Amino acid sequence: MTLCVSAVEGMKVVEIEKCRNDIKKLREEMASRNNSNFLEDNKKLTPRRDVPSYPKYHLSKETIEALRLSTFDAWQWEPNEMLSCLEHMYHDLGLVKDFNINPITLKRWLLCIHDNYKNNPFHNFRHCFCVTQMMYSMICLCSLQRLPLLPPSSGATIRWRYQINARTELAVRYNDISPLENHHCAVAFQIFSQPDCNIFSNFDPEAFKQIRQGTITLILATDMARHGEILDSFKQKVDSFDYTDEEHVTCLKMVLIKCCDISNEVRPMEVAEPWVDCLLEEYFMQSDREKSEGLPVAPFMDREKVTKPTAQIGFIKFVLIPMFETVMKLFPQIEEAMVQPLRESRDRYEELKQIDDAMNEVQKKKSENLTMGGKKK
Repeated sequence: MTLCVSAVEGMKVVEIEKCRNDIKKLREEMASRNNSNFLEDNKKLTPRRDVPSYPKYHLSKETIEALRLSTFDAWQWEPNEMLSCLEHMYHDLGLVKDFNINPITLKRWLLCIHDNYKNNPFHNFRHCFCVTQMMYSMICLCSLQRLPLLPPSSGATIRWRYQINARTELAVRYNDISPLENHHCAVAFQIFSQPDCNIFSNFDPEAFKQIRQGTITLILATDMARHGEILDSFKQKVDSFDYTDEEHVTCLKMVLIKCCDISNEVRPMEVAEPWVDCLLEEYFMQSDREKSEGLPVAPFMDREKVTKPTAQIGFIKFVLIPMFETVMKLFPQIEEAMVQPLRESRDRYEELKQIDDAMNEVQKKKSENLTMGGKKK
């Protein structure tokens, strides 16, 4: 389904400065703690008692239907609108009712997450939204809410080697083990520690302990350094998968969050390709910094060596397709909606690479001919 401006006709983008001011102190203290030991017990964030007032848009029937599809185009939406879409997902899945979540607390929690994302080219709030929306799509498509699974967690970010090589404060704090993912876990639970942002406030201590452990497990699973380990473990279980086996279920959830975290190529070309540009921009910023600091640079991040086709072909062929095809063994319904688009994307980038190679060969021959012509003279 193609989303267009008419899908949000009548919706006006409203400034959310009031909401930003509401949590300004929270953000400032969290930022301060990012540069020190922001989890120290002697530093407590001041709870906010006021009610956030970002507008709750009326989502049209077309929007509600589109949200359930992997083709959803998040580029069409402003942050306020994405917040309202996220709210709808939590209500639609029955999470607010089943877990007795205060709707106002949910609004404040979502807004706090939005305001604590950095404005990176790729790993930003829109990416967080896309990961969550893809998980929502998989839940709807595969009827996951009917299975004995705990509620999914989403919105994590992949690991940057730069943190370890540069011996940053985060890498030192987390002993070089998934520093960014560990940092995201810490920030997430720092937000939960605020009474007015804690959507799990009605859980008893034991239930919250399980939620905390599950959240940490899933966020850390998005570290691509662990990709092979996690996928191999799932492959060993999938042919005789047992929903009563806690280890099997945990492994499935880890693979599902991984699928959603790197799922952009599942989406239509016009939706997916801008994300490639954003990711390459972020990679190039990192590699430029690594070069300036004399650190090793990964070839796939080097602007002098990477093109869109070369960046995507291997990733789609050797990471995305094998993982989604393995999940397809449990949920055959994802083949048409998710696996086939990946195959088409692979074919498209391979064609583009052939075109690039042919053009490079022509250019090479022209250069050779000019060189030979110069020698003859």
